[in-house]
Amino acid sequence: MNNRIQQAFQKQGKKLLNVYFTAGYPRLHDTVPVLKALTTAGADLIEIGMPFSDPLADGPVIQQSSTVALQNGMNMRVLFTQLKDIRNEVPETPILLMGYLNPVMQFGVENFCREAAAAGVDGVILPDLPLDDYVAEYQEIFRRYNLKPVFLITPQTAPSRIRRIDELTDSFLYLVSGPGTTGGANTQAEGVQDAYFQRIEDMQLRNPRLIGFGIADKASFQHACQYAEGAIIGSALIKALDGTDDAPAAAAKFVSSVLN
Repeated sequence: MNNRIQQAFQKQGKKLLNVYFTAGYPRLHDTVPVLKALTTAGADLIEIGMPFSDPLADGPVIQQSSTVALQNGMNMRVLFTQLKDIRNEVPETPILLMGYLNPVMQFGVENFCREAAAAGVDGVILPDLPLDDYVAEYQEIFRRYNLKPVFLITPQTAPSRIRRIDELTDSFLYLVSGPGTTGGANTQAEGVQDAYFQRIEDMQLRNPRLIGFGIADKASFQHACQYAEGAIIGSALIKALDGTDDAPAAAAKFVSSVLN
């Protein structure tokens, strides 16, 4: 089965940039134009946030973008309609959907997976999906539709759990850089954080790693790339889209500022 996520890592190997933006933000119909602009500007993977009224792991920037997107009329049905022809325009770049379990359950997990696969989505990140529940209830459904789950690892995650996540993963491991929510200033001393990244690297896991939370610009991206195959940027991109009349141009400019 085609796994665009693995292909992206095989092709490039290092310094992959994964960018997150909220579907339907800043305007309802910005989703596809922003996605295309990000890939054209050089983003290696794309995470599309499915807005939810009660996001646990998200800081104020992404929460606010979710609120705006919901007010704009974004929902799961609208998103899948917007994405239905995306593979004609963005054939190779991996696309992941990130969100919370509740809206997926409301939509129906099988329906969600069927629609995502039909649109050409490669992976799903649901931070509040318990690992045991995934294995017991959803793993077979995800596999049937060739959707790759991505699980979060934090500095507090036990080594045994990290190994289990690695076994269940065929995409990448999402290393949360420290405690707190997305977009927060990284309060951890850099030495403590680097020791955590090094500890994960020393485990010699089979999946590549991307570091997220607190990555905001070229400097923090380059630093994260010393300890992983790449990094994930979300809140800083959302800030760049805030208030703009031309979201695709703002998105492209932001990616260029990180990569060039």
